[in-house]
Order: sequence, then C-alpha cells, then structure tokens
Amino acid sequence: MSKKLIVGNWKMNPASLDEAKRLSRRIKSVASKLQRTETVVCPPFPFIGQTKPKIPVKNFDIGAQSASIFADTGAHTGEVSANMLRDIGVKYVIVGHSEQRQNGDTDEIVSKRLSNVLTQGLIAILCVGEKARDEAGEYMNELKRQIEQSLNNIPAKMAGNIIIAYEPVWAIGAKEAMLPEQIYETSLFVKKIFADVFGPEYGHRVRVLYGGSVNFRNAFEIMTVGKVDGLLVGRESVNSPGFVELLKAVDKIS
Repeated sequence: MSKKLIVGNWKMNPASLDEAKRLSRRIKSVASKLQRTETVVCPPFPFIGQTKPKIPVKNFDIGAQSASIFADTGAHTGEVSANMLRDIGVKYVIVGHSEQRQNGDTDEIVSKRLSNVLTQGLIAILCVGEKARDEAGEYMNELKRQIEQSLNNIPAKMAGNIIIAYEPVWAIGAKEAMLPEQIYETSLFVKKIFADVFGPEYGHRVRVLYGGSVNFRNAFEIMTVGKVDGLLVGRESVNSPGFVELLKAVDKIS
C-alpha cells in the first residue's frame, strides 16, 4: 500500500530566508519519523536551494510551485524551466494551481507546463477544480473539461508521473473545507475522467489529493471519509505547529 502524500504549498511565504529555513527544519524533523506518510514542501523559488536537504531525508522532498511553459533556455525573462528545477534536485512540481489559473493560465498553458515537467522526469501535481457548485451539476462538466484539456497531448507513458490535486476554488480560503462525503464522490469522478483519457489501469492507480481549507483539525476526517490519497495544504503549511499536527494526524491512518 502506497504512503499518503501531504504537499505543503507555501505560496509567497514566509517573508524571509531565515523563516523558511526554520520552517523546513521543523517539518523535516517530523517527516523523518513518519511511518505511513510522505511530505513535500513547495517554497518560493528563491528559497528552494536553501531549504532542500544536502542529504536525503526519509519521507521528505522539496517541490516547486510552478514551471515555465518554455522548455528550452533563451530570452524568457523571469521564467524558471522544469530542466532547471530538476537540475537543483526538485522532484515534484505543482501545475495549474487555481491562483495561477485566475491570473491567466488557460488549460492550454497548463498543458504546456505539464508537458515540460513530465518530459524532465519530474512528478507533476496537476491542480483542477470548479469555481462554484450548482444544483444542475454543470460544475462536473467544467471539471471534466478542465481535466481533459489540461491532459491534452500528454502521452499515456507519462501518466504514471501525474498526481491530481482536486481543489474546488470556492473552498480555498473558506471557513470550512468541502464535506468529506462530497470529496469522496468527486475524487471518484476525477479518477474516472483520468481513466477515460489514459485507460482504466491508469485511472485505478492515479493518486488524488484534496486541497481547500485543510487544517490539522479536519485532515483526519477528509482522509478517512473522503478516501483521498493525500492533501494539498496552503496556509496551514506555513503554520509550523498546525502543519506538524496535521502530519501526525494523517500518519495515524492505517
């Protein structure tokens, strides 16, 4: 049975390198003692090199929050390529986060980022999620289109390096997370669409994470009732005490 996966997306936090180092050290210390859980933290680009362990740490990896749509070096000011990330030891890359989608990333752009990440042999955490839920169920069509178009032109041989992070936009930063029962239903739907794209064998194997107002208080129920393979954690991931408690709570799940 594969381990559960907890991904901490630090976004544009913390404010200083010293804070980033302290946070990383604390998380590494706890992650190394976990038995059933893998931990990935995704700091801002400038902090990746300083927070990545010099020697491997059990159950702990560094990820990146995005990668460029450009595959090659060149006149791309401000861009960071998947190749560069791989070269400094990054293993996981978040692709298509809702905040980037809101800032202009279309499914076509997300697909290009995804392709570059996978081509470099990295593990992509592809974020998908509807903006709102409606009684007519149109949100399911929106989610289906988003998954299919984001996976457009991705060969099946690369499907094994894709993790889907389901993050309903309406639940991000909300007072409460999505109901665990709804999370379970939607995760099954996500796996079905993934299977439709790549084949049943990939649909069974793909890992689905949940993201959206996750904290140490609700993580256990989301994991057990929602039956997801892990969590994508935002604001709680830079709250050291809360994130540590979240990791410990998830690790209790057998």
